[in-house]
Formats: sequence, C-alpha cells, structure tokens
Amino acid sequence: MSNPINITNQVQSLASSRSLLQTPGQQPVEGKDFKSILLDSLNEVNRLQGEADAGVQKLLTGETNNVAEVLAAANKAGIAFDLLMEVRNKLSDAYDEIKQMRV
Repeated sequence: MSNPINITNQVQSLASSRSLLQTPGQQPVEGKDFKSILLDSLNEVNRLQGEADAGVQKLLTGETNNVAEVLAAANKAGIAFDLLMEVRNKLSDAYDEIKQMRV
C-alpha cells in the first residue's frame, strides 16, 4: 500500500542540515531546514490518514475484502499521528521554556 514511516532518515537529515554549534566564520551546511522537514512530515501524516480513510471506505463499500491491509494502514496512520503530536508537545514545551528565560 505505502512505504513504512522512516523517522530515522528524517532525524538524520535534520541533524545534518544545520549545526547548532557553528562558529561565526563557518559556512552553513547545505540541506533541508527544520521548517521544510516539519512540513514534509505533516504532509506525510496527512497522506497516511487519507490512505487509511480510503481503505476504510473501500472496506465498508465492499470494494475490498483485505481487512489486514486496511487495519495496517489505519495503525500506521495512528502511529504517525501520535508521533506528530509528541513532536508538537515537545516543541510547545521548548517554546514555554524559552519564554521563561531571563535575559
């Protein structure tokens, strides 16, 4: 149906895209920035949710009898959404900590 979620590649591309400890004279490393990685992840979660919804719809209308495939797609979409919510929670916590910093 679709490829499994590959979080390892996303994390590796995030780590290699920019160095947080760059010296002032050092050139930035070429690669994706955090915004584009986050947007790609959002689009991937949305695509997985759409595939799961389409699979459930096909199962309900009788177009397919493969319950295991539909269940796997729904589980994959659920896990991707849960991961997205955890990333959102961590970003929100980090923002709250930065807001409370004294300058």
